Amino acid sequence: MTNANKSEIKVGISTCLLGEKVRYDAGHKLHRYSVDILSEYFTFVPVCPELEVGMGVPREAVRLVGEIDNPSMVGNKTDTDWTAKMNRYTAGRIKQRDLSDLCGYILKKDSPSCGMERVKIYHDSGMAERKAVGFWARRIMDNFPILPVEEEGRLNDNRLRENFIVRVFAYSRLRSLFKDTFSRKHVVEFHTGEKYLLMAHSPKHYTELGRLVAAIKDYSPSEFKRVYSETFMEALRFKTTTRKNVNVLQHLMGFLKKHLSKEEKADIIGTIDDYHKGLVPLIVPLTLVRHYINKHDIDYVQGQTYLNPHPKELMLRNHV
Repeated sequence: MTNANKSEIKVGISTCLLGEKVRYDAGHKLHRYSVDILSEYFTFVPVCPELEVGMGVPREAVRLVGEIDNPSMVGNKTDTDWTAKMNRYTAGRIKQRDLSDLCGYILKKDSPSCGMERVKIYHDSGMAERKAVGFWARRIMDNFPILPVEEEGRLNDNRLRENFIVRVFAYSRLRSLFKDTFSRKHVVEFHTGEKYLLMAHSPKHYTELGRLVAAIKDYSPSEFKRVYSETFMEALRFKTTTRKNVNVLQHLMGFLKKHLSKEEKADIIGTIDDYHKGLVPLIVPLTLVRHYINKHDIDYVQGQTYLNPHPKELMLRNHV
């Protein structure tokens, strides 16, 4: 996989993370990984709700107050109430075309507008809890419930980073599958190619999706698209584990049994065992398995997304 289709994969992002000086203090929160690395593969769609609603730069900082599920947004010093304006703005902004084809979203953590989780909310007593969701973040997640969404801070965690990026590319493939005329043949081909990626994330959901595809004639195209998409993306929310990856590697090795010498089998088994013990990263046994799959031209497995779920240059499988 290369970045040739970069322009087709659009990802929303809090504007300040791109280094733009749009924050209340006229500063920014440049997120190097997004700007330096992910921008090579994604086209970013920046949004700063506070700027776009008319608060200006610099501006009074705002906070969330009241009920966790239905907060108000007010100025920290003047108590200026921005709630009604933010409600009108977000209701209109969410419908704009540049957001309709997003494949992911990166939000600014802790922001009263963009925080995905654990945002401070103040009660009448003046006490604060980290239990709220940012005003804009809630609108994004409510309107696009299966869209991959993550905060920039959590992307510093290798496992969370890989999971998010896997989901962004997967969502892009899913959108491509269903953007044209509905085809049962294409659905079956797509599902077949995603088999081992799904198994590495959630074997339970893989089985559920298999039953769904087998019964595809029982659904209208629109209903099948909805149910399959929801289940597919829900499956990928589950993180891969060493145990699940070992299981997939062993399945893939099964296709090679008739093609390998005794020494080659031992070599692969040894690297899988080393990975299982935490001595080497996943990329080591995976590269070896992929080498023999390509060498012996095993068509069914060559088409598996699991072998290349994202560009190798991202090096997401290079960590122990």
